[in-house]
Amino acid sequence: MISDRRDFVHALGLAAVACSARRLFAQTDQIEDLVAADRILAGHEILDAYGHVSVRSDRDPKHYFMSRSLAPALVTAADILEYDLDSNPVGGKTPAPALFLERFIHGEIYKARPDVKAVVHCHTPSLIPFGVSEVPLRAMFGLSGFLAVGVPVFEIRKSFGMTDLLIRDPARGRALAQTLGNKPVALMRGHGAVVVGTSLPLTVGRCVYLDVNARVQQQAMALGGKITYVTPEEGKQTVADDYKRAWELWRREVTGPRP
Repeated sequence: MISDRRDFVHALGLAAVACSARRLFAQTDQIEDLVAADRILAGHEILDAYGHVSVRSDRDPKHYFMSRSLAPALVTAADILEYDLDSNPVGGKTPAPALFLERFIHGEIYKARPDVKAVVHCHTPSLIPFGVSEVPLRAMFGLSGFLAVGVPVFEIRKSFGMTDLLIRDPARGRALAQTLGNKPVALMRGHGAVVVGTSLPLTVGRCVYLDVNARVQQQAMALGGKITYVTPEEGKQTVADDYKRAWELWRREVTGPRP
C-alpha cells in the first residue's frame, strides 16, 4: 500500500514536471516566433527603426510579450519582455527608457478584443496618405481581402485635442481600440496603422499585404477610370490558410530552418 502510494505521488510529480516543461517550451516557441515576426516585418519594410509587434501569452492571456524599446531588426530573444494588460512589465523593475512609449496600444487592444492574439503598430509609408486624405483604403485583391470590411481612421484630436499623435497613456490606447472596433486594421491620422489578428502569422501576413494593397491602390488610381474593388462577400472567402505558407517562407528567410 505504501509502495503504491509512493508510486502514485512519483507519477504525479513526473506529470507536473512534464506539464511545466510543455508550458516552458510553448513560451519559448512564442518568443522565437515573436523575434522572427520583428525581423520579417523589418525585412519587408513594414517596420523600420520604429514600430512594434506583440503576441498574447498562451500561458496567461492577461499577459503579452513584446521587445524592449529597440529597432525591430535588432531584436533577439533576450530583448523580449512580458507585460500585463496595463502594459506594466511583469517581474523585476525595467527602466522606463527601456519600454516602448506606445505599449499602451497593445495592452488596451488586448483588453478590448479577447479574440486578438497579436498586435502590430507600424508607420509604413504607403499607408500614411490614406490616413490623412478623404480617399478610403479599399481591398484590391484576394490576399488583402480582409480590408473589404472597411478601414476606420483614428483621429486623436476628437478626444485629446492637439497632441504629439503618440499613444502615450491608457486613455489614448482605449480610444484607439474603440476606433478599431471589431476590424482587423485601423489607420492613425499622420501616424501609421494598427493591425491585429487571431494569430501571429495571420497578423504578420496582414501587415505585408496591407502595404502591398496600399501601393496597388495608388497605382490603380493613377491609371484613372473606374476601379473594381474586392467586395465584403468576396473578402470573407479569401486567405483561408491564414498566410501559413507565407509565414513559413518568411520565417525561414530570417531564422533558417527549424531545428
